[in-house]
Amino acid sequence: MRKMLATAAALGLATLGMLVPAGTAQAAVGCADNYDEATSGYMYAYWNDRCEGYIGRSAGEDSDWGNSTGGFQGSDENRATSLLHKGTSGLAVAFYRLPGFDGGHICLTQSEKYASTLVDGADNYAFDRFSTGYVADNRISSHRWVEEEACNSFMH
Repeated sequence: MRKMLATAAALGLATLGMLVPAGTAQAAVGCADNYDEATSGYMYAYWNDRCEGYIGRSAGEDSDWGNSTGGFQGSDENRATSLLHKGTSGLAVAFYRLPGFDGGHICLTQSEKYASTLVDGADNYAFDRFSTGYVADNRISSHRWVEEEACNSFMH
């Protein structure tokens, strides 16, 4: 009798395994995948790390991510956690803490391609920071394209 119960239990688990395969969760789409699919000439922002949770994109500058003009609008301000740079001009993208390109900056170069998170490290204690020392994660309010030499703070 015990042998029959064990066999039935094993068959039940095997059947469950066929119904719910172990790998049902799709692998997360990462920044590298999004970079390959991104349109050349744009920078992109995402609300989550690994370039997930698309916020918006822009080929030009945007002096206020919270207003109703430009590539970023309304609630886009102070939400970015990962960024992607697929520009073609050779310029870096400078991201600013405040509207109007103010409050310090942090840059992402074309050769870096993307910052998969502005919170660096598994312990979440090492943050990318604006040139003024403020944490950049969820605090970007404006951006523009600049010569790399104009940057003194870069993403990790």
